[in-house]
Amino acid sequence: MITPNELKNLPDEFKDENYKFRTFLKNRVKEKTLDKQFLKLHNELLKYYNCESCRNCCKEYSLALKEQELESVAKLLQISKDEFINKFVKDFFGEYELKGKPCQFLNSDNSCQIESCKPECCVSYPHTNKPDRLSSLLGIIDSSFVCPVVFEMIESLKEEYGFKSNFDFGL
Repeated sequence: MITPNELKNLPDEFKDENYKFRTFLKNRVKEKTLDKQFLKLHNELLKYYNCESCRNCCKEYSLALKEQELESVAKLLQISKDEFINKFVKDFFGEYELKGKPCQFLNSDNSCQIESCKPECCVSYPHTNKPDRLSSLLGIIDSSFVCPVVFEMIESLKEEYGFKSNFDFGL
């Protein structure tokens, strides 16, 4: 499997290729077929991958929280909900989002300070096991430059569909 550091060093041409592959899929694959393929790859690849060894998602994305999750995290941190919001959260068009990147709760050893009450967006990342993947292919392609597992999913789909790659990652 590709390493998180290798993902960061992908050439722009490879990124362009993945966006072309997105167009290829959108024009040739039925939504239900793609959902089944992503679900299968999600279950196969994430079963053996230790996300704690990577945590690129925690380093590259801003954490989004639902209203009900604010209280749980604040309680774990032993502060009030209002104090939590004032210290850690910004209002993003009526949504709650942590200020800055990397995630403020990512420890130096890659552990998560709020593991016991991680928000849904963290727990469900990379979201490749959900339906309607055809309509979210742009986000999935973007995730393939952050998450080694999503990278492997895209590379597996390229191989399955006979999409000619100009790069050899030894997969």
